[in-house]
Amino acid sequence: MKLTNETAEIFVPDDKPIEKAVKRTTHMALSAHQDDIEIMAYDGVLKCFGSDDNWFFGVVATNGSGSPRDDIYRNYTDEQMIEVRKHEQKKAAFVGEYAAAALLDYPSSSVKDPSNNNVVEEFKNLITLASPEVIYTHNLADKHDTHVGVTLRVIQALRELPEKDRPKNIYGCEVWRGLDWMLDEDKKLFDVEGHSNIESSLLGIYDSQVVGGKRYDRATIGRRLANATYADTHGVDETTSLIYAMDLTPLMSDKDLDIRKYTESFIDRFKKDVSDRINNLS
Repeated sequence: MKLTNETAEIFVPDDKPIEKAVKRTTHMALSAHQDDIEIMAYDGVLKCFGSDDNWFFGVVATNGSGSPRDDIYRNYTDEQMIEVRKHEQKKAAFVGEYAAAALLDYPSSSVKDPSNNNVVEEFKNLITLASPEVIYTHNLADKHDTHVGVTLRVIQALRELPEKDRPKNIYGCEVWRGLDWMLDEDKKLFDVEGHSNIESSLLGIYDSQVVGGKRYDRATIGRRLANATYADTHGVDETTSLIYAMDLTPLMSDKDLDIRKYTESFIDRFKKDVSDRINNLS
């Protein structure tokens, strides 16, 4: 399939023809940056790893040119960092046995621009081709503008697709803001215990980020461990690793549902829970 940017590409780890590789997708992630997929969508990777029936397709919207850099990457130009980040994402796709990885190579400004329809159209084309059962993307309470921009473009794309081409569910996951503040009944929990060696490998592959000053590998595993222990105030731990997510499916299903108000509803329920508890115990 033809991608918008000349520098964009679809990488297939097992060398299947691109269309055939993408069409076997069951779980799909649409992310802002290289390494976001491995942080937020590990549930999909884990469900597909070693499976003949389930396949994971990762899509990265931006080129990673603005990445922080240190150590051996300290003096790398933006162009050099773009190539490094692409290479790292391909290595992750190989280790994680992805069906494919699409590197769309947009600058962040394009993803954040609501008037740029190229991103939306490209998302629509890829979702239609992949026909996933589940989509993972960023949560709408994330504090990174590019992450929220991607999610808004994903929701727009899904709303514009015919119902038959939409997934069953779409979830907004944790990267630049955890979701432990959400009420328990509002959280979607993903148990990602198991294959901890693969988990560590996928997060550690991004050497340019890890030695570049951001220990995403340790921080991500630490968050998952903390989620598992703090998930229940009274019960014993049922797993050692949890990812929290925000269910965005209603926003796909109901085109008239206001995105901002839907997101604020989670915050409002959290605020009420805190206020009620203080009032009840005062």
